[in-house]
Amino acid sequence: MHDMRWKQAVEWLAAAALDPQECKRQWDHGEGTALLAAGRYWDVLSVPDRLGLLALDLLWSDPLELPGPTLVDVMARRVGFFLPPDPGSEWVGFGVRHVGRGSWVAVPPPYRPSGRLEWLVPPDGSGTLHAAEPLERALRRATGTLAVLAPVSADQGGPDCW
Repeated sequence: MHDMRWKQAVEWLAAAALDPQECKRQWDHGEGTALLAAGRYWDVLSVPDRLGLLALDLLWSDPLELPGPTLVDVMARRVGFFLPPDPGSEWVGFGVRHVGRGSWVAVPPPYRPSGRLEWLVPPDGSGTLHAAEPLERALRRATGTLAVLAPVSADQGGPDCW
C-alpha cells in the first residue's frame, strides 16, 4: 500500500513537468531533482524557514486542517507551501514570494530528499494542497509569535537576529 501512495505522488508531481518520463529519470538516475512548472496544478508560497516551520507547526495543531505538500530548501533557508493556482492572489510579507504561472520550482522526488531539498510534508498523490485561508492564518500567527520573540533574539545577538 505504501508503494502505491509513492507511485501516485510521483505521477502527480511529474505531471507538472514538460516531459514527465524525463522528470522521473532525473529523480531516479540524474541529479535527483526536476524543474517543474508552477501555476498549472499548483503554486508555491515560499517563506523564510523560521516563519514557515512555525506556520507548519500551527497547521499541524488543527486536526481538521491537514497540511498539504511542504518543501524545505535547507541551504536557502526557505519553506515552500504548495497551494492551488491563483494568478490573482497577493501574498504580502517580508521575504514572502508567490511562485505561479511562468515560474519553475526545483523539486525532489516525494520518496527521498535530494541535496538541499527535502519534503516536510510529501505529496500523497491525491492532489491535496494547502488551503489558502488556513495557511494565511497560520502565517499571520507565526509572524506575531516571531515579532514577540525578535526582541529576545536581538538581545542575545547572533546570526538568527532580524
